[in-house]
Amino acid sequence: MKNKSILIIEDDIDLLDMLEMFLEEKEINITKAYCLEDIPNDLSNVDLILLDINLPRNDGFEICKQIRQRWLMPILFLSARSNEEDKIKGLMLGGDDYITKPFSLEELYARIYTNLARNDRKEQLRKDHNSFSIIAGVCKLNDFEIELTKSEYEIVKLLSENPNQIFSKDRIYDILRGIDGYGNPQVVSEHIRNIRNKFLKASEEEFIKTHWGLGYSWIG
Repeated sequence: MKNKSILIIEDDIDLLDMLEMFLEEKEINITKAYCLEDIPNDLSNVDLILLDINLPRNDGFEICKQIRQRWLMPILFLSARSNEEDKIKGLMLGGDDYITKPFSLEELYARIYTNLARNDRKEQLRKDHNSFSIIAGVCKLNDFEIELTKSEYEIVKLLSENPNQIFSKDRIYDILRGIDGYGNPQVVSEHIRNIRNKFLKASEEEFIKTHWGLGYSWIG
């Protein structure tokens, strides 16, 4: 797990410092946050999040919901709450694991290792199964050149250069505003549909995932 990056969101300073010391010994890079306001805006380099539920102002459930609107990295809840209802709620909101305090550091590391390894395997399977490139206006999938309109190309470039990040239709439209002169973000859905149809000529795999009510992410 060398060179992996973990964000720990925890308001117990002593626990936070202990986790930081322990995980850095495992050669994991640590970023710390005590509350919602401390969380970096850009989480593209974060491989996993440890998230306490009992936080000041915004609880961990609410923070998880906000993170899941944009990001797909594993989220592991840390909580003194051991009741089944909270565990189910955390997992249903997009959490990948739920660890009850007090916990052993070695068990915590095993949970972290398992979730990171699972993500790595998924990524490697995708890379082994398909080859994709988008360079200098040319999009290639499995050595097949995909003919895209300017708008489609820009959307594919945006999503593929930001894997594991969820973009809403409004956000995609705002970033690419004016590419076709349209005045309605709903046109993004049509572009995504056209992109998928063109990609099917080279592969049956899914490259752009729809997150209902949230937006789209690149999983290719």
